Amino acid sequence: MVAVKDSFRRFTPAEYFVWEEQQLERHELIDGRVYAMSGGTINHGRISIKITSMLDSHLDNSHCITGNSDVRINILETTDYSYPDASVTCDERDKSGTQYIAYPCLIVEVLSDSTEAYDRSEKFYRYRRNPILQEYVLVSAKSISIDLYRKNDDGEWIFTQYRTGDIVELRSIDLSFPIEQVYRGIVFE
Repeated sequence: MVAVKDSFRRFTPAEYFVWEEQQLERHELIDGRVYAMSGGTINHGRISIKITSMLDSHLDNSHCITGNSDVRINILETTDYSYPDASVTCDERDKSGTQYIAYPCLIVEVLSDSTEAYDRSEKFYRYRRNPILQEYVLVSAKSISIDLYRKNDDGEWIFTQYRTGDIVELRSIDLSFPIEQVYRGIVFE
């Protein structure tokens, strides 16, 4: 994520929505400032597609909505908006929105060199403030590796690492899959 150089003014959400519709690339809004979303590698894009497709296929006959990297999330109780690589909401309050969702139960970020530290720290801090969010998934684009943060019944976030040969379990949407399913056909440098 990179700050937009020519836009140091602060935006309200309404101004941001209008402004971003006129842009060629997507931008996140954090603390009133816009940040351009950096492009990813081919592996990043392919992994994102595989994950989003798998989530959408699994939830096809449900009332849940699967979002890709074009679906904006409002970070609840803030005027901040971000674009995760994939998300799922099963909350009725998100059914009527057209600009963003606010109540995801699952958020997925595919890691890149430029955003990994932010995704693991500040972004996760912002996301986990949402009481509806149950799982936060970080997927490596460099190796077969998925890190899962799951909220337990006491509201604590429990960390699980998945590696080659593991079965990934997403309880928020009742989905289990071999980790290799996400990495089919991916060639690492």
